[in-house]
Amino acid sequence: MRSVDPVQLVYLTVLAAAVIGWFIAENRQNLHNVLKQGIVWLLLIVGLMAGYGLWDDIQRDNSRAQYIGPAGQIEVPRQGDGHYYLTLKLNGVPVDFMIDTGATSVALSQADAMRIGTDPEKLHYTSTAYTANGAVRTARLSGVEFELNGMRDQGVETFVSQGDQDGSLLGMSYLSRYSKIEITGDRLVLIR
Repeated sequence: MRSVDPVQLVYLTVLAAAVIGWFIAENRQNLHNVLKQGIVWLLLIVGLMAGYGLWDDIQRDNSRAQYIGPAGQIEVPRQGDGHYYLTLKLNGVPVDFMIDTGATSVALSQADAMRIGTDPEKLHYTSTAYTANGAVRTARLSGVEFELNGMRDQGVETFVSQGDQDGSLLGMSYLSRYSKIEITGDRLVLIR
């Protein structure tokens, strides 16, 4: 972000004061009405700025919903970042995953591991995973039950990443339980 030049700030303040002073002098008979209209316009501008600033969040929340279709078909929309996200319950706790067909296993972040009742500090990080960001130590996690729309899976190869991982990855150890995975348009479709 660019730093503010003090000279420009003084110039803009003097200019704003001059414009506001001229406006008040020209409208001093109707100052009460002008002030009310100014407040309305200010609130409209602030509302538009807030809506513009939140638009990406609103769009992401509305488009992020996964759809369970006929016969257990799951449709996952592509998000603005180009990835697909799916929410599953692990041991009864909802966990958001980024679908990663290039990952061999499920990789939980430390935060998600804690949410499902695992203390990452007590795990033994004896494995190594090779990611786009380099090698990271991992710990195998057993006894995790995966659930999506009433379909339960156990024995899914799952690891907890020791590194700083923003979110959890849903790899092929889970995805291979589906008979068909396809991308149609901007939707990923999973079929059992």
